[in-house]
Formats: sequence, C-alpha cells, structure tokens
Amino acid sequence: MDEIGSWSGSDDGTFVPFTDILFNVLLGLAFMVFTAFSLVNPTAKTGAVDLKAELIITMNWPDNDPNDMDLYVEDPVGNVVWYHSKEAGLMHLDRDDRGNYRDTITVNGRTIQNPLNQETVTIRGIVPGEYVVNANEFLATSGDKVPVSVKVEKLNPTATVLFYGTLKFDHKGQEETFVRFTLDADGQVSDVNTRGKSLVKAVRTPAGGNAPRK
Repeated sequence: MDEIGSWSGSDDGTFVPFTDILFNVLLGLAFMVFTAFSLVNPTAKTGAVDLKAELIITMNWPDNDPNDMDLYVEDPVGNVVWYHSKEAGLMHLDRDDRGNYRDTITVNGRTIQNPLNQETVTIRGIVPGEYVVNANEFLATSGDKVPVSVKVEKLNPTATVLFYGTLKFDHKGQEETFVRFTLDADGQVSDVNTRGKSLVKAVRTPAGGNAPRK
C-alpha cells in the first residue's frame, strides 16, 4: 500500500511543459482564425458612393418604349458627346440606349429583359463656360408622343439638382434644347435657360463626321 501511495503521489514535472505547449498552440490557432475572419469579412462602408465626377446628366423615357432617343451635350470649348463620340473633353456617355433594341439576353434558355430607357453623361471636371444639353429622336417607331425627361445634377460639394424638365417628342429627327447653363471656375452655376441650339447640325458636318448608325 505504501508503494502504491508513493507512486501515485510522485510528480517528475514531465506533464507541465506539455500542458503549456498545448495551451500555446490552441491560443495561436484561435488568433489565426480570428485574423482570417477579420480579413474575409471587413467592416462594410454602407452608403458610400465614390463618384469621380462633377456633374451627371441623365435622360429617361418610358420603360419598354421602342423609340430611339439620343442625348447630346456640348461643353464650353465646343466638344460634343453623343452616340458616335462617347468621350469628348471631360465628358463621357455611358451607352447608346436604342429603345428596346438589344435589351434582351438569353441565359440558360431564359429570356431576361431590361425595360429601362436611359442615357447618362458624366462630366469629370469643371471647364468654365456654357454647357448645352439636347435630346434628339433618332428613330420614331411607335408614332406616339414620347415624354422625355432630362435631369442635371451637380455632385460637389453636395448633390444638388440644377435642372429637371420633360418634353414630348413625336417624330423622327425632332431635336430639343432642354437646358443651357454656365459654370465659373469654382463650379458656380448661372444663366440657366432653354434657348434653342442645334447640336445635331454641329456634329453632322464634314468636320464633325456623319457616321451611319451602328
């Protein structure tokens, strides 16, 4: 009995280092798992929209409407952005929306349609002077009167609507000036008006080019 009691109470210290090593390994694994989750799921910045632009000009007409409307914008030095010249100066046209043409795609046998009719011009910097915003009905498919809306937004220092208006188009070739406005070097707006000026004629000259519709 004394021998058994003496053996069971003995402690040569071999188990203490093993326990310490095991604890350190588990601690290291826990730290690695925490770090991995932090990298995989970073804190989301909700509501943050970083637009590298000074102004956005948006033209809309009714969803699913087959008529082909075109947005034209001229800057103070005479650059005009339109479907044949999607980049001009500091201006960029996102796409040439042609009504319901090419608005459907087929994925795995299923047809998906985009009903939205919209063109957007982004102006990335301030060039002092007058800007002109026009719309042209390139193709009148339905023969109905089409309400077309144009919105001009200034983004800096805060988003503000400089202009919003709607006009009706009813025939091929109809061109309307929605708004003309002037910006100074600090981006301050003045002389907002609707005096007519044809931009279609300006670009459809031998110098401006008269390319066929793509």
